[in-house]
Amino acid sequence: MWQKITKLGLTRITLARRWKSHAVRKVDKLLIANRGEIACRIMKTAKRLGVRTVAVFSEADKKSLHVEMADEAYNIGPPPSAQSYLRGDYIIEVAKRSKCSAIHPGYGFLSENVEFAGSCEKNNIIFVGPPASAIRDMGIKSTSKAIMSRAGVPVIGGYHGEDQSLETLSKEASKIGFPVMIKAVRGGGGKGMRIALTESEFEEALESAKTESQKSFGDSVVLLEKFIQEPRHVEVQVFADKYGNAVHLFERDCSVQRRHQKIIEEAPAPGVTKKLRNDLGKAAVQAAKAVGYVGAGTVEFILDRNTHNFHFMEMNTRLQVEHPITEMITGTDLVEWQLRVASGEELPLAQDQIKLMGHAFEARIYAENPREGFLPGAGNLKYLVPPQESEHIRIETGVRQGDDVSVFYDPMIAKLVVWGEDRSIALARLRKNLLEYNIAGLETNVNFLLELTNHKEFKKGHVHTNFIRDYHDSLFPMVNTTENEKIQAALATILFERKVNEGRSTKNPFVLESNFRVNHYHVRNLSIVFDKEEIPVQVKFIGRNNFEVSLNDGMTWHTVSADLKKMNAKTLLTTTIDDLKSACSVFHYENKVILFNDNGKKEFSLPHMVQQTETEDDLTTTSSKAVSPMPGIIDKIFVGVGDTIRKGDNLFVLIAMKMEHIVKAPRDAKVAGVHFKPGDNIAKDAVVVAFEEEV
Repeated sequence: MWQKITKLGLTRITLARRWKSHAVRKVDKLLIANRGEIACRIMKTAKRLGVRTVAVFSEADKKSLHVEMADEAYNIGPPPSAQSYLRGDYIIEVAKRSKCSAIHPGYGFLSENVEFAGSCEKNNIIFVGPPASAIRDMGIKSTSKAIMSRAGVPVIGGYHGEDQSLETLSKEASKIGFPVMIKAVRGGGGKGMRIALTESEFEEALESAKTESQKSFGDSVVLLEKFIQEPRHVEVQVFADKYGNAVHLFERDCSVQRRHQKIIEEAPAPGVTKKLRNDLGKAAVQAAKAVGYVGAGTVEFILDRNTHNFHFMEMNTRLQVEHPITEMITGTDLVEWQLRVASGEELPLAQDQIKLMGHAFEARIYAENPREGFLPGAGNLKYLVPPQESEHIRIETGVRQGDDVSVFYDPMIAKLVVWGEDRSIALARLRKNLLEYNIAGLETNVNFLLELTNHKEFKKGHVHTNFIRDYHDSLFPMVNTTENEKIQAALATILFERKVNEGRSTKNPFVLESNFRVNHYHVRNLSIVFDKEEIPVQVKFIGRNNFEVSLNDGMTWHTVSADLKKMNAKTLLTTTIDDLKSACSVFHYENKVILFNDNGKKEFSLPHMVQQTETEDDLTTTSSKAVSPMPGIIDKIFVGVGDTIRKGDNLFVLIAMKMEHIVKAPRDAKVAGVHFKPGDNIAKDAVVVAFEEEV
């Protein structure tokens, strides 16, 4: 990050100058009260600064990367975060026992917990974050909006009152006018947020928001806002010290979201004029000073995509997930800034010393199925090969090949961060590295990110929060595969089999394949499956790496040569099909062969090993049962044996990946059986509610 950008002749801003210090205490040993990629990211900076690190971990994370990276690590409890990472008392005790001078909360969990920040202070431990008063004032959205309004920061209208009765909230929603946004007053990350498009949807949306908020933040209070239907989500990185100095480090655009959660971010925001950038920055600094802020914070604004009028939405009193793109365009290390400011030093740079250089993107790579409503997933990362890191490419992750994505935590696998001299160069670099991010073993959103970053409107920078909804059809084109890919998948299957067989026995060197001998052509019939379509393939063995392949029962034959070679961590399949030479990365496990090429990831399987799945559009329900869409914990069950239900009635609530999922009845029916109770851990596809057969 601090190397020269040779093409432009620019030098990244260095933080090596002598800083004026008013340090009360130096941070020499740091406990990171978090897990995963943010814990690893904080440790990298701490180690560079010579600060010893202490990790905490749940039973589910005892073999995780952040535990391995730390100088010391302590078990703090069972996998559920409420029994481990949210137990501030356990974490304080570990900090005292390990003689840590400071605690960095990362983001999520305890990062915006007023009580935890106060407890650190009471125990003479530096909290690497803002004062508890700022967390309190900004953490309660209704309070923060009142403060911002008094400070002259533009805010959006709504109901922020204390009366949380259904009657009052319903009346206020009607006054505001639908659609209405329901928001938990605490926390962030899209938790406890629901949109009621009409009055008839309001009560259910309210109950769902309150339930999720209570589970995520221990508080069910919500506020109501007029929902702006086509906004942009633009946020400004601010930083302040203990001496009244505050600066901004420009803005980020986080408009493209699913489930009210960010999926891709960029800095600076596209289409923002210099004047608007200055106005946003000025308002953000004004907001930080209004609450006596100290440390890293993000002021989030709703920006009208047409008029460019903006309104204060909320302030996140912590480091943001997307902070690396700000670091890339300013040449800073914001974790280092956090540690220095927490130690009592002044800000390292004044506003006029912070320069905007180039453009950066961050793509969040999740274990999820975009084609099934971005349904979060869990499972083993059987194959994980990221792009090569460089001056322009950062991989922020907390997992390795062979690790599990746990049902108990956020399903983010990594953040791919890229920088370029301008937006088009950065976007091209992002796409190239997405193609090189090879993952197998569970569903990911990488193919979706490739479609998104190649979309003509995204390329133009025409982003807004309804982008995925408005361009759904073009972002989810029909899944298909080419003839060449079918041939590659079939030959990869054969070549992987050969490799396994040659490793198991010392075969006659003249026998190259099962039932194949020199000067005798052997034809093998096999089938491969792509997207539930069974594809018959005939392969004629001409020589060790030479074949003829037919996809139409021998009517047409393709002349093919193919070979597998190990290239660093990847296996490369090189083929020449009818004089067209190409190469792709391949991975084989169980009954699957996966190609990674310029079209993204293509997964094929052998039909005799394909597991049976439901054929209905909604895989969580069939005419005879309702199943769990993913591994998780049963939170609520709304029905009992003998109940008569109507199509669309709520059956049960599943908590998985920190999200609440409501499963509804597929038809009018009578309940024949309920096989689980609240609190039970269940596997994907487990039958929760059974119905009597239709007559």
